Amino acid sequence: MLGRFRITAAARAAHTAAYAAFEAEDWPLAGHQLAAAAAMLPAGRAQRAAWFDAALAYKFARDWARAYEHGRTAASLVERGKEEPAFWNLGIAATMLREWDTARDAWAGYGLRLPAGTGEITEDLGPTCVRIETGGGQEVVWAIRICPTRARIVNVPFRPSRRYGEVVLHDGVPNGERVSGGRTVPVFDEIALFTPSDLATLTVDADAPEQADVEALADLFAQERYGMEMPSTRRDLCACCSESTVRQERVIPVGRQQFLLAAPLDRARELLDRWRAERPGERSWENLHPAT
Repeated sequence: MLGRFRITAAARAAHTAAYAAFEAEDWPLAGHQLAAAAAMLPAGRAQRAAWFDAALAYKFARDWARAYEHGRTAASLVERGKEEPAFWNLGIAATMLREWDTARDAWAGYGLRLPAGTGEITEDLGPTCVRIETGGGQEVVWAIRICPTRARIVNVPFRPSRRYGEVVLHDGVPNGERVSGGRTVPVFDEIALFTPSDLATLTVDADAPEQADVEALADLFAQERYGMEMPSTRRDLCACCSESTVRQERVIPVGRQQFLLAAPLDRARELLDRWRAERPGERSWENLHPAT
């Protein structure tokens, strides 16, 4: 809300038009008009909100240069160390632009304590889940957070349009939870693919008669920093359920089934042969090829 004093008619009109565009989710127009309104407003709460929302609108528009520019202005108007959202949004924009010094300062300004360093942030901040876009819908994947707004995918997505090892930029507000092994982790929504992966998804039919056989195959690929997933474990959820708390029990189907692998084709063949040779009378595989 705007106060009654010190606000010109032009500023009021600009402010009203800007938030009408924001409500209509016309993000480029909202960002432009909010920045114009903020420049006309006197210092105070309304101006701080307008600069923050201008940066936010440009974030929604994926206009990272302007989100960064207005995010710096918004962050300069709030107190450091108080978990002000202006610093978080600035951290996202700075990360997307690979402005690492600004990103580190933004996380510190928000109130986070990261290990000291310079350049790109590549820490291990623990497991999380990310809801990614696959081109044919959405999928929740497991990942390791490497900074407050990025995570590396550590399971093989079911749709081959996405890949094991991708680094994704994600939002800062959780949109659901996953509970596994007694541990609860947040689900963040993907904003953008940050770093692609060169490990295309492969598919193979294999006989794994016992749970130990499945675990041995998973361990073998994990030791090489590759991935393995079983489509038989897939669980489809509606949007409402996906965005709630979901318990994921550790179920390992056995027998003949399809596996998804993330590894170079020749290397996957070598590892499968090694796995089969450990129990040649029980384990077998065939039909290794790129997933489609």
